[in-house]
Amino acid sequence: MAMSTKLRRQKLILDLIAERPIASQHDLLKRLNASGFAATQATISRDLKDLGVVKRAADGAYQHPGSDSAASPQAAITALARAMDQYLLRIERSQQLVVVGTGRAQAQPLAEAIDRAALPEVVGTIAGNNTILVVSRDVETAAALVKRLQALLARDTLP
Repeated sequence: MAMSTKLRRQKLILDLIAERPIASQHDLLKRLNASGFAATQATISRDLKDLGVVKRAADGAYQHPGSDSAASPQAAITALARAMDQYLLRIERSQQLVVVGTGRAQAQPLAEAIDRAALPEVVGTIAGNNTILVVSRDVETAAALVKRLQALLARDTLP
């Protein structure tokens, strides 16, 4: 099945902001247009919101919460907690698999945050449009992963 135009555009947005600093929606729109995507500022604004893209305080450039700007392991865990707070709808375990439900077009950013957090319980992730399959080595490890994710989600304050 072919990826929808919206999903391709959103993937390109994530790629563009990962490549170099982009500080305005106007600049992002120009780069999208140069890549063959016709979009409006309103569309870009909705895409940025859907993807959870935020501006960095330091330079005002857009970044995704799961991006490489989370250099330390603790920063990656914090980014995961924020991504979960924003995207997570459900967590369910089946044997050594953990199924994570998200909103539409939000599985990829959350799966990326899970991958970047490098949790020892995670062997790998597969993300669709609104569902992530997280693979653990065994049933016990998957149960521990569910507890860890629930604990991250329950944190009262995120830095």
